[in-house]
Amino acid sequence: MDYLSIIYRYYPEDDELRRLLLKHSRQVADRCMEIVRKHGELPVDVQFLEEAAMLHDIGIVRCNAPSIHCHGTEPYLRHGPIGADILRAEGFPRHARVAERHTGTGLPGYEPETLEEQIVCYADKFYSKSRPDRVLTVAETAESLEKFGHEGVLKFLSWAERYE
Repeated sequence: MDYLSIIYRYYPEDDELRRLLLKHSRQVADRCMEIVRKHGELPVDVQFLEEAAMLHDIGIVRCNAPSIHCHGTEPYLRHGPIGADILRAEGFPRHARVAERHTGTGLPGYEPETLEEQIVCYADKFYSKSRPDRVLTVAETAESLEKFGHEGVLKFLSWAERYE
């Protein structure tokens, strides 16, 4: 699969939004690949993991988040399900599951289940599209997740124990 062709179809302009999406997605994909290198015992589909990491945020194009150059109409919280709809329409249901399950540590009913879903969700938490040059630490990430509930923090910290 050529994930760039899908990204370019939905982000045809070489503008700030596409550059931000590509930078963020590459950061997440690189961290996923680092996890796989450190933990060769993990039975993951490496090619799929990289593709899914590159496509996990494709739905931001339809969201309203002007601070990160998104000028759509949907609430930002919906970018995961929107991305899943896009990826299913493109014929990539496994990639769609990653997109819809990466928000926070998983929204109710859409928690990451497979290793690939968990790794993308985990890796994504270290990078913010609003501050693309900053990499959060495990402690900073855990603190940032606290506002969504302590259960998500505990899930994140269990992933940190497994993947760091």
